[in-house]
Amino acid sequence: MTVSGAESKQLIGRYLQALSGQAKPPALVARFVSDPSLAEHIRQVEAAFPFYELIAEDVIAEGDLVAMRGTFHGVHGGPFAGIEATGRAVTADLMIFYRVEGDRIVQHWLQFDAAGLIAQLTAPVAASA
Repeated sequence: MTVSGAESKQLIGRYLQALSGQAKPPALVARFVSDPSLAEHIRQVEAAFPFYELIAEDVIAEGDLVAMRGTFHGVHGGPFAGIEATGRAVTADLMIFYRVEGDRIVQHWLQFDAAGLIAQLTAPVAASA
């Protein structure tokens, strides 16, 4: 089944709207995702940054491939990259490519500013005056 760029883009829009800033239980993720590595990634990030948001800045689609440039927003509420929860609000720029088949994401590629995110989590806390 061939999917159009418009259909692929609409699916990613629905996916982002359903999960961004919300709890991400496995049943909800499974409505949109059949890529096991993406489902596991979402589970791990949700454990570290509950209710995290992905804000799309640009979304471009061609056929079954969707490119999204955006921003991750979250509050560090669980272990991440060996760093215990800090309670800090963080942001990170990201780019994600999704491959869509039918009504599911079947593959993804993610690049994000990991160094910037880690720096936000490990920066010294300013002393209060």
